[in-house]
Amino acid sequence: MTGLRVRRAEPADFPVVARLTVAAYEADGQLKDETGYAPVLADVATRAETGEVLVAVDDATGQVLGAVTFVLPGTPYAELAGPGEAEFRMLAVDPAAQGRGAGAALATACVARAAELGCTAVVICVRAGMAASAHRLYERLGFVRYPEKDWTPLPGIDLRGLRLDLTVAG
Repeated sequence: MTGLRVRRAEPADFPVVARLTVAAYEADGQLKDETGYAPVLADVATRAETGEVLVAVDDATGQVLGAVTFVLPGTPYAELAGPGEAEFRMLAVDPAAQGRGAGAALATACVARAAELGCTAVVICVRAGMAASAHRLYERLGFVRYPEKDWTPLPGIDLRGLRLDLTVAG
């Protein structure tokens, strides 16, 4: 993760974040046979109004390599978070920049932000068929399967809940 910095996205970043998020979801096969989700992924300004959009930036070039949306319960983009929990969504790394640690840096920043805010856990959902590398990343960070948070937003889209307990001494 050397040479990467995570910061809050600025409005000037929004077009790049929109492009790379849609591109990452397409590359992972997550937009196949779906209508309507790509515009949601591309609407970075709306996400930034009610959550924190974070970006991973290459220190040397200033290029945005990836992005994530961090949310708290009761906000419009929170799907799983309950009392005391934080959630992150739409973690995406530009397909051309994958393997450089941007995804891990973004997920780690979300966990740190949740701890800073006094949250007791971080929850996320992953698509059942998501890339193995993403599952490995979440396992490395300590996320465990949490079937109580599984859900199906649309027929054929099965999401698995994962949870990281922040109250357990590591």
